[in-house]
Amino acid sequence: MALTDFGDASLFDTHAHLDQPEFDADRDEVIRRAAEAGVGSILCVGIGAESSEAAVILAAKYPGVYAAVGVQPNYCAQAQPGDWDRIVALVGRPKVVAMGETGLDRHWDYSPFELQQDYFDRHLRLSQETSLPFIVHTRESDADVLPMLREARQRGPLCGIMHSFTGSVATAEECLSLGMHISFAGMVTFKKSDELRRVAATIPAERLLVETDSPYLAPHPLRGKRNEPANLVHTVACLAETRGCTSEELARVTTANARNLFRLT
Repeated sequence: MALTDFGDASLFDTHAHLDQPEFDADRDEVIRRAAEAGVGSILCVGIGAESSEAAVILAAKYPGVYAAVGVQPNYCAQAQPGDWDRIVALVGRPKVVAMGETGLDRHWDYSPFELQQDYFDRHLRLSQETSLPFIVHTRESDADVLPMLREARQRGPLCGIMHSFTGSVATAEECLSLGMHISFAGMVTFKKSDELRRVAATIPAERLLVETDSPYLAPHPLRGKRNEPANLVHTVACLAETRGCTSEELARVTTANARNLFRLT
């Protein structure tokens, strides 16, 4: 099967940053190429108030684009007074289907960790109040993210995505037990990612999602180049091979999962 041969199925890129300046010169073409590659839906994910507002604007402009609004952990320190109120106000806008990305990051030292935890807690609580799914960024911080997810789960059900997952089988299992979906990006295609592929093979089909994290994390064989939603086909092909199914089957399952999670069905 060719990479772009998905029959009547189409792919859902559940994490892309289409508002980023890397796409300013050719955004229309990027979205056109995605459609030609079989990517029919894209979630544009905000990283702050201005980025989230831009995501909402792009979702209004392009039929297959949806928006997630939030403050990414590395940008918490840049948030201005009133920015969180702007995020809350955006939650009710048309085509806003998720919150985030939120979470915790110990790799970069861009925001005090306590501030990251504060914003993560805000997103979790707002998600539970609104029933919008939340998107979790975690880098070198699984041991910090999991306790906050456990605490939130004690308040009520969780509905969210472990974005660009690179964790262990044990971490995946606990996230699944807490009600989370697991999303894989281009790293799963890298030659040295055998362990991550083994993790990907264990995820129940009904909790599996795919993403690009464009313009970052381009998959093999495009590693090092600017990523874009059309490249999702490489990740899907890799995951399909890993899981012993066809690309069309994986497209059907992951797109159905995304549409159910974002309440688009």
